[in-house]
Amino acid sequence: MSDFDFGVGLFPTEPLQKMIHLARVSEESGFSHIWVGDSHLIWREAYVNMTAMMLNTTKVKFGTGVTNPLTRHPSVLASAYATLEEYAPGRMIVGIGLGDSSVETMGLKPSTLANFEKSLEQMRELFAGKEAQLPSGKIHLLHPCKRKVPIYIAASGPKMLELSGRIADGIIILVGVADDYIAHAREKIAAGAQAAGRKLADISLVLWVPCAVSESASAKDAVKAHVARVVAHPLPYVLDPNEQKVLEEIRKTYDYYHHMDQQANHAEVIPDWLVEKFAIAGTVDQCRAQIERIKKSGIQQIAIIPYAPPGGSREETIRGFAKAMS
Repeated sequence: MSDFDFGVGLFPTEPLQKMIHLARVSEESGFSHIWVGDSHLIWREAYVNMTAMMLNTTKVKFGTGVTNPLTRHPSVLASAYATLEEYAPGRMIVGIGLGDSSVETMGLKPSTLANFEKSLEQMRELFAGKEAQLPSGKIHLLHPCKRKVPIYIAASGPKMLELSGRIADGIIILVGVADDYIAHAREKIAAGAQAAGRKLADISLVLWVPCAVSESASAKDAVKAHVARVVAHPLPYVLDPNEQKVLEEIRKTYDYYHHMDQQANHAEVIPDWLVEKFAIAGTVDQCRAQIERIKKSGIQQIAIIPYAPPGGSREETIRGFAKAMS
């Protein structure tokens, strides 16, 4: 890993050929990682997309952004990743969380922390060619990994951040972009790492950021639906009274079948001032200033989720952000 990396979170909301094109554009634009969203009822199938993208790129690393141990059993995840790692050694990262829209649209609840930790333990055993203990008995994978596949945990709440500090190879942080928000997250991660005899410096920290790059004043509007979901997550800090009022409105309007949909009703309750705390949105120069600030926060990678104002495209934001990276 270089001193600082940039990734792109690509939710498979468009046909496969378009997603392949966006992956190629991302790699050509200098992004080192592509994170593919996994929510099988509202988006196209993540692992088909990830495979197709990998076959059409040469060096960019891939991970789910993110999967979960409920709609994807740990043994299924282990097999899928071991297969992809076999084809492209060193290019795979497991991105995993408790479950968000993928489980909510199934009428399920997110994983408990205990089940989540056990699931990761099982995956690592299977990756290593060892037996994993399930309630039904012991299992093993006939095609284990020849090298370690890193596991990155998506985390926003204090307990999940601490757990990630104990057991994750990397952490996908969903807490906003304000300096104090990032600092609160790092404190929780550091506490978990210390409890496990680890160092914070040994854990890769990825900041998950909704992003729109445009000369248009509507760049902020483009990311508001995503900001709504971030604000509604458990967070490692207390929202101020104004933020709390917005959260109450989000909870009244949020619809998981319009998860991250720019036209969703929950986007309408997000004011511009809140966008500045939870997203990167604006001109190339404005985005560049945000990047330079975040680089000083202890983060190792910014992973943007690209959006665009009406009439624009994700490709325009990917290319625009690449200019801000340079």
